[in-house]
Amino acid sequence: MINFLKYLFATKKDEADNHISSFNEQKKKEEDVQFIDHGETTVDLNKIIGSVGKYYDFDSQFRPKKHVAGKRFSDIKRAMRDNKHLPPVKLYQIRNDYYVLDGNHRVAAAKALGRTDIPAKVIELLSAKNSMENLLYIEKKTFYEKTNLPKGIDLTEVGKYNFLEKQIKKHKNHLRNISGTKTDLKKAADDWYNTIYIPLTTLILNGKLIKYFPKRSVADLYTYIAYHHWERTSNRRYGIGIDRLIPRSMEAFRTAMIETSTPDYPEMKRTITTFILIDVNTSTEMQIIDKLFALDEISEVHSVHGNIDILAKVVLRRDFLASDAEIIAEFVDQRVRKINGIIRTQTIIPGISKVKEGFMC
Repeated sequence: MINFLKYLFATKKDEADNHISSFNEQKKKEEDVQFIDHGETTVDLNKIIGSVGKYYDFDSQFRPKKHVAGKRFSDIKRAMRDNKHLPPVKLYQIRNDYYVLDGNHRVAAAKALGRTDIPAKVIELLSAKNSMENLLYIEKKTFYEKTNLPKGIDLTEVGKYNFLEKQIKKHKNHLRNISGTKTDLKKAADDWYNTIYIPLTTLILNGKLIKYFPKRSVADLYTYIAYHHWERTSNRRYGIGIDRLIPRSMEAFRTAMIETSTPDYPEMKRTITTFILIDVNTSTEMQIIDKLFALDEISEVHSVHGNIDILAKVVLRRDFLASDAEIIAEFVDQRVRKINGIIRTQTIIPGISKVKEGFMC
């Protein structure tokens, strides 16, 4: 309410001083920029902080000022609320910040409606300026391009993304040694993320270690502990028992996490549950049901009425060197579809599941 009253009774001087960032002012600070067209994507609205030419028309919260808050803004807001199609906005990106080239009112309306993101066509300005901020950004960008990992590993020091990349390359070699087959960097990165990075950062979060380092991220603490515990094997104590919980090598830690039964690591579930809808030659339906039920991986088989003939529940063992889709596809192709009389199959993977203990069909 106080903020609304301030906005309502703001003086002209207040309005002049209160505006979003200017793209042109920021661009002057960069050196020898290279333009990269990222095409159409979805952008977090909180990261849109400025405008190319109309930054004086919007306050620091990207609300239109009194002289521009008219019918056009109301019409766009109404169209968004009614889920009418609107073209993507056009943005310039400088590191982690975005500036509106076209679509200021659409951005303001989306923010006013409490939206979290917006469709946008993005052109990035990659600066050659040799600043710490820029070096860190380029290092981060390169790391994500090489590994294809989900965004969320936020480091604050230059050189640490290179450390993680070297760690993933070591892990890639380890996976090749234990499997006897080559593993590409992106697949090794995915395994590293799920079986090493996520479990260790979960221990850090559960131990509330981050509260002692307010200017650092969880990823910073991961790299610090990984370096001193696995690279230098230093005798350091972290106050939350990490030194006792994790072995002295990264791969031994991975093995321990895979074998643990703790529910703290949902990304490391040992099994995959899926349902297979099966159409069959009805004259052989009972024989097919018996053959399906004989497979160790199939826990339930049901003859059903409707568009399908048989529903089978399958529980497969997860292999961290292959994707869930690959494991399911291989089982269906090699074990299920080779049963005579099966005409077609459809696989359903549950998203959220709730199971009551003790219930039987």
